[in-house]
Amino acid sequence: MNAAWSYFWPAFAAGMLVGAICGLIAFRRRSKRHLKLAVGALISLAVAGLWHGPSGAAERFAAKVDEGIHQTLVYYEMTQVQARLHRGPLSREIILSGPANDFQRSELARFMDEIPGVRSAAWSDSGGGVPLIAEGMTSAMAGFLLGLLLAYLVELRRRYDSQWKW
Repeated sequence: MNAAWSYFWPAFAAGMLVGAICGLIAFRRRSKRHLKLAVGALISLAVAGLWHGPSGAAERFAAKVDEGIHQTLVYYEMTQVQARLHRGPLSREIILSGPANDFQRSELARFMDEIPGVRSAAWSDSGGGVPLIAEGMTSAMAGFLLGLLLAYLVELRRRYDSQWKW
């Protein structure tokens, strides 16, 4: 399992679980439905934030990607080149530095792009891209919306079945 999958899948699944539970509660009654859905969305975002920080998922992700970076540099015998994930905030961008000619620069950046979990690699610090926590929260919100859809379908089925009185 690659680093991105192991980071994003639990956030997505947690969002889907929260969305399904919130949807089952919110779709039963019309009163304060929007408030219930908003609270569910906030809970989903909070779970993604807790997954990112206190549970250590971001550090595990960074450790796996750093291991892949080190293995790539050793394999291509480019040990004088330093590569690291952009931090502050953590993102999926690799920043490369060290002595290399133009060909080595372009090819090493291309090889680093192929490491699982990496979005891009560059030889200059270009701002870092999208923070990993924002991507995790986006994943959790996608799961939340899928959970809401599943809860809505369950509610439609319940309403359809309730009209038949044998």
